[in-house]
Amino acid sequence: MSASPLALSIVIPVYNGAESVPVLVEALSQLEVPGGLEIILVNDSSPDNSLAVCRELCVKATVPLTVVNLSRNFGEHNAVMAGLGQARSAYVITMDDDLQNPPDEVVRLWQYALHNDLDAVYTYYPEKQHSVWRNLGSRFTNWCADVLMDKPKGLYLSSFRCLSAFTVRSILAYGGPFPYIDGLVMQVTQNIGQLQVKHLRRRNAYSNYTVRRLVRLFMTMFLSFSVMPLRLSTILGISMAAFGMLDLLNVVVAALHGRTPEGWASLMVVTLLLSGVQLIMLGVLGEYLGRLFLTINDKPQFVIRDITRNDFASGSTIGSDATESLVRSNNRIRHNLLTTSR
Repeated sequence: MSASPLALSIVIPVYNGAESVPVLVEALSQLEVPGGLEIILVNDSSPDNSLAVCRELCVKATVPLTVVNLSRNFGEHNAVMAGLGQARSAYVITMDDDLQNPPDEVVRLWQYALHNDLDAVYTYYPEKQHSVWRNLGSRFTNWCADVLMDKPKGLYLSSFRCLSAFTVRSILAYGGPFPYIDGLVMQVTQNIGQLQVKHLRRRNAYSNYTVRRLVRLFMTMFLSFSVMPLRLSTILGISMAAFGMLDLLNVVVAALHGRTPEGWASLMVVTLLLSGVQLIMLGVLGEYLGRLFLTINDKPQFVIRDITRNDFASGSTIGSDATESLVRSNNRIRHNLLTTSR
């Protein structure tokens, strides 16, 4: 297998992409990239026949193509991390498999990062072809990212992004089970640009992101890269205590004037409000502790069942039943240390 560096790697997490991936791979294979490109498809335990389609594409590939097959569904960001670990280029572009990002924008995005010597370039759209609730959710998530992460003002966080090899190497050092690519990028660099691109309508009638998946992704962003939620809980607790003290003064003054405050309804409201705030605080704290517990117990970021690679440059093909079948979690540093110690 050729180990020569390429100019561009394109990492695509695949989930229910049996219909769209062949069209996407064909379009990407026709792109003219000086220095060459490779395509990395990561099958995130897709319930359809995406894996078979990806392996067939690998056999027929006209550019270097790698199929990474995960042992179960780990989520988009975990799948992207698995793909980044296979990339060997000076720049890596990540994109979805649903054809909403036009393949003809790939070269322009890569050139923009290359010519401006940027560590990361995010794309944004003049108009997003999503449902209203998805657009509102994206705006809310981006607003939260402004507050929680050291994100440049006005930067839109898109899954269609270009990362330099330096950035990729740096974020791959993260071995925890809850990766959030954009949070990792913000921890590594502020040398970030943005480029406006087209956004097409989805070919499939539905999105792979259910409400549950979106909430899980939001919680990863909300809790994994900032202690701000704990600080907000503290501020909320102090505020509620201050309101309680004011209400206590009001009760004392009323009692001194011989007025017995009417109590049951207001008491129940205050009790329920304070109990709710306390439970929220405990929930946030418990979520942090739970994630810490899972991290300490080596919950895998992802596990690769097998890899199928067609290195067109050298004409060699490594199948899923051949020598590159492996099972691992993505703590790359630990993995390398163990390998060295043996």
